[in-house]
Amino acid sequence: MCSELFRIPIELAGIPIFGIGVLLAVWLIGGGAWVVVLSRHSSRPAEAMSYLPGLAIGAIAIGLLPQLFPDGLPIRGYGVMVLSGSIAGLMLAAYRARQMDLNPEVIYSLAFGMFLCGIVGARLFYVIEYWETRFQFDNWRQTLLEVVKFTEGGLVVYGSLIGATVAFAWFTRRHRLPPLAVADLIAPSLLVGLAFGRIGCLLNGCCYGGESNMPWAISFPHQSMTYAEQASEGRLLGLRLAPNSADDPRAKIAEVEAGSIAERAGAQPGNVIVAINGQTVQNLTETRDALLFNSAGPLPVRLKSSEGAVFELPTDDLPLRSRPVHPTQIYSAVHAALLAWVLWSFYPFRRCDGQVTALMLTVYPISRFLLEMIRVDESAVFGTGLSISQNISLGLLAAVLVLWGYLRLNPQGPTVFQEMPN
Repeated sequence: MCSELFRIPIELAGIPIFGIGVLLAVWLIGGGAWVVVLSRHSSRPAEAMSYLPGLAIGAIAIGLLPQLFPDGLPIRGYGVMVLSGSIAGLMLAAYRARQMDLNPEVIYSLAFGMFLCGIVGARLFYVIEYWETRFQFDNWRQTLLEVVKFTEGGLVVYGSLIGATVAFAWFTRRHRLPPLAVADLIAPSLLVGLAFGRIGCLLNGCCYGGESNMPWAISFPHQSMTYAEQASEGRLLGLRLAPNSADDPRAKIAEVEAGSIAERAGAQPGNVIVAINGQTVQNLTETRDALLFNSAGPLPVRLKSSEGAVFELPTDDLPLRSRPVHPTQIYSAVHAALLAWVLWSFYPFRRCDGQVTALMLTVYPISRFLLEMIRVDESAVFGTGLSISQNISLGLLAAVLVLWGYLRLNPQGPTVFQEMPN
């Protein structure tokens, strides 16, 4: 895990870097010159002007950075990997476009819109999903700051797919491009970007799996999400908690691990927890919140049972790293890379536009559904007993059946791009 690689200061030797400073001047001058050169030498000068909104957004972001990051701009491992994946996918798609006699400038323009909308969609999806637990603050500035911290993680793949699809549909319609043919061309690139992004998840410590005793299981340091999750569940103390009963939401000790801190303190399975360090807890959620808060302090965690017994669990015996978990980030990265290779290899053998995309939307939801079974960072929603990603996976599978049916009823050959206007 390496969440923050380094930090760029707001100013250097008294010279402002961000805000109204050096970077803004370089961005405006360099970006403006690039648009001018591109408009003069491009076969479609209007395409160059489509970059102006992005340049404006970048300028605004640079200007606001000192307010958002007064201690300097942190360069996150997650953000670096997302950017690297985007560049790698873009280069791959441009290479395929040249092979198919499609002007690569079309891919560059398309990628720009898809990247921005994909990031927005992925972050909005995450914010909506975790609004109550991670983004509700009394201070609007703190809420806004947490919302824009996407480089620290918190991008949902399906949210990115939705946002990027909106940009893709708008772009192909505006430029009169065959959507299925273009989708087939860029499909492997999407998976390449995902593979890089999942390595970013590993660096960030998010998207983690459940506990595992496999030889390849990995652990995370105490500042990670995995460690915090296990601390809140009492796992680092040797406890497994569960609701007392269907009518009693209070947490009970369902299991005490042999040789653990909890066993040495005398905790017993069946004890119902009513207070932690003097704080009354009335359900499993409150118990987990109190465990997380008190596990981070120097004082022992004192559990009071409904029978009046008090168990003192010293926090100085807590491990420095989490319990080993499945490296689901690596599983996802390997799967995405392999699927990208399959799609890239299948592309020359497609019989009609849309087959590569349909293959991607068939294989990925299945693997994602299965992977969610060993991930523990998403809870069940909608009363289905399935995570939100599993529900969307089932929806995509239903939709892709319709796509396969459409392709079977419309067996037209693949688009020849040289017949398309550049």
